[in-house]
Amino acid sequence: MRILHVEGGRHLYGGAFQVLHLLRGLAARGHENLLACPQGCALARAAEPVARVCGLPMHGDADLFMALRLRRLIRATHPDLVHLHSRIGADVMGGLAARLTGVPAIHTRRVDNPEPRWRVALKYRLHDRVIAISEGIGRVLVSEGLPASKLRIVRSAVDWESYARPCDRGTIRARLGVPADALLIGVIAQLIPRKGHRFLIEALPPLIEAHPNLQVRFFGQGPLAADLQRHLADRRLTGHVQLAGFRDDLAELLPSLDLVVHPVLMEGLGVSLLQAASAGVTIVASRAGGIPEAVREGENGVLVPPSDVPALRAAIGALLADPERRRALGAGGQALMAREFSLDAMVEGNLAVYRELIPRVG
Repeated sequence: MRILHVEGGRHLYGGAFQVLHLLRGLAARGHENLLACPQGCALARAAEPVARVCGLPMHGDADLFMALRLRRLIRATHPDLVHLHSRIGADVMGGLAARLTGVPAIHTRRVDNPEPRWRVALKYRLHDRVIAISEGIGRVLVSEGLPASKLRIVRSAVDWESYARPCDRGTIRARLGVPADALLIGVIAQLIPRKGHRFLIEALPPLIEAHPNLQVRFFGQGPLAADLQRHLADRRLTGHVQLAGFRDDLAELLPSLDLVVHPVLMEGLGVSLLQAASAGVTIVASRAGGIPEAVREGENGVLVPPSDVPALRAAIGALLADPERRRALGAGGQALMAREFSLDAMVEGNLAVYRELIPRVG
């Protein structure tokens, strides 16, 4: 099968990284990948061994000419189907291009942000199937009017074995500027409002008083960086909390953490949670969106209500004081990832949807 994948993201994390996993899995199974993505983006470079990369100008939701560029690409390359992997204009413009050329279209929905029913009715009419990466996203889509007959669930995946490696905690922590004996919390998320960093900051002072060796690192980048830095300075927390930026060495860093905290307001599933669980790190996260599918209460972490600072503080404090429970939950996370979130399962799940539209493919 020849599949044209369309991804509008410019950075190689989250959804774009899931696209790369899928491209590799499809290529290994003998399928041909075409990838339309922003010119010179990180995904384009990483995907070159497993896809024919077609760099295009992509300017977001208002880029009406994207549909024309994609239509031209479809006519030139003759794919069997088009798989739209992001919003940022790709969902609507890619759907229009597929409709204009008579090629089946699939859209993968990775976020649980609500959409007006009229928009759902118009947009998803362009797609033959809609894949949600979690049951939580699927429920949102159906509640907004997506026909259940179009919906399929294929969870995001993680190469869990690449994270389940022993590490030299002293060396890794020195890389992060953290004392070897510190209690270390990581937050792995873009620095944007819905990721909820502010709730953890508010919860921290009593935790630091109880655990003076507590250190926190925010891994990620985004428009809130300056605001968060000012907030930390105002609360005199900069000696304990630092913004560590985007890291491409998370597979090495994660096993050195004592806890991952994900205090979001909404989340489709949370690839960083899959990575943390793979590394055997216990998680405290919001009970929001698809998170309860990745973080199972009492199996690999603890769930708290979104924006509930006292509950967040209590959950973190209990786990910081109980290393044996952290170890047990960490082991549970690795078992869960191996059982339910493998790359093979994700690739085969997508292929099953493709075969509904292209039955001749084995």
